[in-house]
Amino acid sequence: MYAQSILKWLPFASLTLTSYKHEHDPPKELGYLSPYRVAPAFSVEAKLPYDCSVDRVMLMHRHGSRGPAATEEEDLLNSLVQTLREGHSAIQHAHLPENLHFLKNGYDLHLQPENLTIIGRQQLFNHGVEFGLKYPNFTTDTLLSSYSQRVIDSMYFFAQGRFGREVEGKKLLTVSDLHDPVSWIIPEASCPDFDWHYPWKASAKWSDIYLPPITDRLNKLLPGVPLTDNDTHGALYACAYDQAEGNESPWCNVFYADEFAALEYEIDLIMDAMVGYVTPHNVGRVLGSIFVNKLIERFSDTSEEAQSLYLEFGHDTTIMAAMAAMCLNRDDPPLSPDGPPLRRKLRTSHQTPFAANMIWERFFCEKSFDGPQIRLVLNEETFPLLPCARTMQDRKYGTCSLEEFIRANGFSTGISFNDSTWQAACGIPSESLHAQGEFLAV
Repeated sequence: MYAQSILKWLPFASLTLTSYKHEHDPPKELGYLSPYRVAPAFSVEAKLPYDCSVDRVMLMHRHGSRGPAATEEEDLLNSLVQTLREGHSAIQHAHLPENLHFLKNGYDLHLQPENLTIIGRQQLFNHGVEFGLKYPNFTTDTLLSSYSQRVIDSMYFFAQGRFGREVEGKKLLTVSDLHDPVSWIIPEASCPDFDWHYPWKASAKWSDIYLPPITDRLNKLLPGVPLTDNDTHGALYACAYDQAEGNESPWCNVFYADEFAALEYEIDLIMDAMVGYVTPHNVGRVLGSIFVNKLIERFSDTSEEAQSLYLEFGHDTTIMAAMAAMCLNRDDPPLSPDGPPLRRKLRTSHQTPFAANMIWERFFCEKSFDGPQIRLVLNEETFPLLPCARTMQDRKYGTCSLEEFIRANGFSTGISFNDSTWQAACGIPSESLHAQGEFLAV
């Protein structure tokens, strides 16, 4: 129904020259390419009861804004730039609406693929400062990241913000330094059957629905420049990547709000098919189980020497796979490439924007709760742990007891690396896979 409404509306939209105006509010809901912002608040208490205190914190932080990381993204952007170059003469002679006048001066992208941008550096430094203000009494000697350079850089700039000159005495490690058989930060590196290209195929049906009307509209405004759907796709991505570089993107003024909403849904479909709920052989949730089991291990003091603080850095796939394993944002029915539902729980714009931060807290209370409790703060807002909430107090604060949390996550605790469930989803791991994951994690 939603797809049909878009298709009925777009032909009328193409007759006008208005656009998605954003002089003071550029588009923020661009899926996992969204610039960082605080997540929308849920209807739970933001502060814990006065008699409660946090004694353990585990941070998983996504890298900041970056250049294109997927081959598919680069191909779309390059296609757009090449088409505009070939149509330069036609553009010079065309009577363009105001929001396309910038094309007369040419358009190009100057992003370094995969690299952290200056905006990404700023995001992580600021988050380091803010983390120190929020948890001033928590410290650690070790920080850990995946081995992608943009994530290593993100860890460094966060550490600069949090520790200042004290960072010289800290150990900044990557998962390669640990020599674990599987990493809770990049578990896909130990999953030989993981297919990075499948999600783009899974979302292709929706792309074929929403892109052609936009391409038709743009071609009417750009006579003599035969834009393809790939070019339109690239222009939508250019809006996101111009912002990632710290520039105001002229492309953001070219599209309507509903067109950006369609792009956002496409990106949600990609993530859902990558590490969410519609992955082949349930591989997304199986991968996320590694993180969940590490969280339980640390908060229940079952093995490694307990620390009060863990600072770790990864990818949007790290966060989303963990959420999928815990069924925190599961849609029923599952997201469909036929079009978006009226409401959905999986929203990469809110859950895994650039510089997303997932903070897990263990806390104790004198009277309000009995025993150790657990809370998730995702992008600065409490994310309700509904699968393990048992009491009115749990629902009021979005928390649950550690005991109920462990019980609710039987899916994850029932999986061990390389057991029959893992091999059914991933195949049999080999040592060579870690190098592959370095270049593909997003």
